[in-house]
Amino acid sequence: MPYDLLLRGGRVIDPAAGIDGKRDIAFSNGRVMAVEPEIPAENARQVVDATDCLVTPGLIDLHSHVYWGGTPLGVCADQLAPRSGTTTFVDAGSAGAGNFLGFRRHVIERSRARILAFVNISFPGIFGFSSRIMVGECGDLRLLDPREAVAAIRDNRDLVVGVKVRSGRIAGGNSGIAPVEMAVEAADRAQLPLMAHIDEPPPGRLEVLRCMRPGDVLTHCYRPFPNAAIDGAGRIRADMLAARERGIIFDIGHGMGSFDFSVARTMIAEGFAPDVISSDLHLFCADGPAFDLLTCMSKLLVLGMPLVDVVRAVTERPAAAIGRSELGTLTVGSPGDAAVLKLKPGRFTYMDVNGEIVEGKERLVSQGIVVGGSWWPNEPAGSAPDLGSFTHHHPEMHADVVARHFGPMHRGDC
Repeated sequence: MPYDLLLRGGRVIDPAAGIDGKRDIAFSNGRVMAVEPEIPAENARQVVDATDCLVTPGLIDLHSHVYWGGTPLGVCADQLAPRSGTTTFVDAGSAGAGNFLGFRRHVIERSRARILAFVNISFPGIFGFSSRIMVGECGDLRLLDPREAVAAIRDNRDLVVGVKVRSGRIAGGNSGIAPVEMAVEAADRAQLPLMAHIDEPPPGRLEVLRCMRPGDVLTHCYRPFPNAAIDGAGRIRADMLAARERGIIFDIGHGMGSFDFSVARTMIAEGFAPDVISSDLHLFCADGPAFDLLTCMSKLLVLGMPLVDVVRAVTERPAAAIGRSELGTLTVGSPGDAAVLKLKPGRFTYMDVNGEIVEGKERLVSQGIVVGGSWWPNEPAGSAPDLGSFTHHHPEMHADVVARHFGPMHRGDC
């Protein structure tokens, strides 16, 4: 019987399977059915020519905000997926126990791209987020109850991959380390990982790391001062090295205020590459400086991280971090998700959250993705609606107008 879809002639990079070379990949019934040096085109109903392309497992964005229409920072996963090569979006705590059902019914279950989620330890999730209104969801401890988070996890175990906490002066006000401690307790009871955000102290990075367990994720690991992972002399702080040694997972979570070229450059040069590359994409950084997951990957390439390691950090590693090892690979029988990318040569400028510019000679771009065994091409620019909920309700307003409406974000917010 013919395959449903065949990707032919591409360079397949699948770190989980140990593959880096020319392969053809066939899909049927929503799954990978064959990975061979050559599969005849007549054996498939649809053939996509991937010559001169990179073919990877579908990319996993471990830190995104895709509760479109339900939170002020949510973007639409389906409008972003094909352009970013992303087939799985992991929402990092946009919803808490109090509104997770709405996220599930109105966004996740309607999405063509896969959406999984961390439940926010704060009952309402991220609810007050703009340039004019910034109410941290952990600033009032009355909103935090581990029992509520555990109940939401129990009711949505098929979608929930962990507990999220945003700690720091901006997200937590004067709550100190208490939100992290409560989130760890919920994650422990649910037997799931914690993802901890750090912004400006208090609490400091060291206090947060002390609470975390092996397998937990520290996001914003390359954030700028204050709470940076390098000291004033440019050395990696001992607490970061010790945390990696005991199994903490480090994620970049680029976002609007959490990726500093100088920090990343120093740490990568000293052998401290990120375990996971994620975008922390939300409405206020979708037009820069994060843009999407491929842009974040391209920045790590510019800093000297090898291509195979960059692919591993958006496939195998995030899949392992959330306990979904069936994702992030193209092994036969795995879910039929793939990304078809090109490493485009040229002169490109990349900006971090401080405004530092780095020039690169290449950029990853998406040709399209495979989701559930079906080809989903990246449409030409301008053919898709805007990403944000505000623009979708006001179609006459484009992204630049939204940026003017909401104004610049405070660095370090997310």
